[in-house]
Amino acid sequence: MYFARLIFIVITIIALNAGGGLCSDLSGDARFPPLISSVRINAPLDFCGEPVEIENSEVRERLEKEMLLILWGRPQIVLWIKRAKRFFPIIEEMLQEQQMPPDLKYIAIIESALRPHAGSRKGAIGFWQFMKATGRKYGLSINSEKDERRNIFRSTAAAIHYFQDLYQMFGSWTLSAAAYNMGEQGLQSEILAQGTNNYYQLYLPLETQRYIMRAVVAKIILSAPRDYGFQFSEADLYPPLKYDRIHLECFQETPLALVAQAAGTYFKMIKDLNPEIRGHYLAAGSHWLLIPQGAADGFHARFKVLVDRWLTEKQERVYVVKAGDNLTSIAERFNVPLPALIIWNRLANKKHIHPGDRLVIYADSIDSPEEKKQPTNVE
Repeated sequence: MYFARLIFIVITIIALNAGGGLCSDLSGDARFPPLISSVRINAPLDFCGEPVEIENSEVRERLEKEMLLILWGRPQIVLWIKRAKRFFPIIEEMLQEQQMPPDLKYIAIIESALRPHAGSRKGAIGFWQFMKATGRKYGLSINSEKDERRNIFRSTAAAIHYFQDLYQMFGSWTLSAAAYNMGEQGLQSEILAQGTNNYYQLYLPLETQRYIMRAVVAKIILSAPRDYGFQFSEADLYPPLKYDRIHLECFQETPLALVAQAAGTYFKMIKDLNPEIRGHYLAAGSHWLLIPQGAADGFHARFKVLVDRWLTEKQERVYVVKAGDNLTSIAERFNVPLPALIIWNRLANKKHIHPGDRLVIYADSIDSPEEKKQPTNVE
């Protein structure tokens, strides 16, 4: 008991003396308004033009809870605001083109915090957290080579289409957002069972009861960040995406590194601009890609030279697997990392090799000391 009290006293002293921590929130530090004032929401609120029923004490309590919980995570809000500068212009333009409510952009905030690689335990992925089945239903490519749930343009178009269908079904953007979270059949069942189509009066799964409140809180804070102590200069915010869009026809699997070289940049930049691409290769077929702004001029000519060189070099670096070989022994023989050997030959899903298989090996020399004394096994 004594040690427990001692630990409590130490933690309390640290909290009271820590700058910008718990103490600053409770005492009304000059940088942040006190939490009690943050939940005094008196102005009329709406989500997608539909009133939020804050005159209902139970609804107000739910809203205040989400406001306090979200404000407690100030670092996350900072990232919301900084990322919004990069991605909101894209989402807003696409929503406007389809005459959709601009407030729907806050769904992407609460779903993924605007992170392309965000994932859930249930398997939802990307900016709008599509499950595979729903994503494919709305036209997204999801396979071992590409996952368009991570593409801001493709996934936003799919989300807009989905919301349009939900609105046709429910006649309310608030209910549409609730259905987006819990599924349209589940929401329809609850509406029929409970005899009301008012979101604020429906007893829904707890996550869905919180869902609209979180979106509304995101709207409140991001619409007036200074009111909640978040003051940014333009330089603080992440800049909007700047890119050229190019079209490529690949007649066979092609290293993404060649795209980076032709664009005068590095592999990571191409992956960051095109987060839907999985792995190190572009699959055979047609592709629209983003490359750094200004790199499109002369890109295709440079890319053709690089691909032709790669094909020639690839033919000169083929090793034919012999009896007794395995990937580890081959990697050791040619002094290359085993993961590199797997990447070069797209072996991630193919664990076994067999005599006669042909492997590409980018080593300084693919002749081992023993092979130099006898006829080579390289074609």
